[in-house]
Amino acid sequence: MTRQPSRWEAIIAANPAHSTWYVERFRAMREQGADLDGEARLVDAMLARGSRVLDAGAGTGRVGGALHARGHTVVGVDVDPVLVAEAEAVYPGPTWLQGDLTTLDLPARGIAEPFDAVVLAGNVLTFLAPGSHAETLATLARHLAPEGRIVLGFGTARDYDVAQLADDVTTAGLVEDLRLGTWDLRPWTPDSSFVVAVLRAARRTGATA
Repeated sequence: MTRQPSRWEAIIAANPAHSTWYVERFRAMREQGADLDGEARLVDAMLARGSRVLDAGAGTGRVGGALHARGHTVVGVDVDPVLVAEAEAVYPGPTWLQGDLTTLDLPARGIAEPFDAVVLAGNVLTFLAPGSHAETLATLARHLAPEGRIVLGFGTARDYDVAQLADDVTTAGLVEDLRLGTWDLRPWTPDSSFVVAVLRAARRTGATA
């Protein structure tokens, strides 16, 4: 079966300069003192010290870099080699890898230990290949420790909405534990233009607490 390119890859194919523009955008934001750590603060609050975090769709590395600075072991994966190179240059310490989230197999790449959290920030879900969301969530869930959680966030006006997310979470064998309207803990409402969700693996029938 031919691999379907992600929406991000389609954007780059149409405009090869887009990756460089994206890198420069975040460089400028850092230089201007913008707060780029909001997602990392929320995830850090959920974790024990020294936890293992998979930054899925790591982009330029800002979330994984901030979590590494807070003492966590971070592996970041992104499909775009330009963004991976920027993450390596700006945020030394984490392990940065190029890869497709839908088919990700970190044990096959020598990273066998599971993760306490998988983070998908920066609208990552909306940049996946159309129709691949449930498969991607299931793939990422296989990298979780037994009590691990997936934390994701995206704007809902990007051809992927909360109803689709709910369906894909169920299909992936996951359960949504928490839904917020922002990364700074404001409640989600049906009018929210953004959603943050915390997911865990569904308990099997007959499992004990």
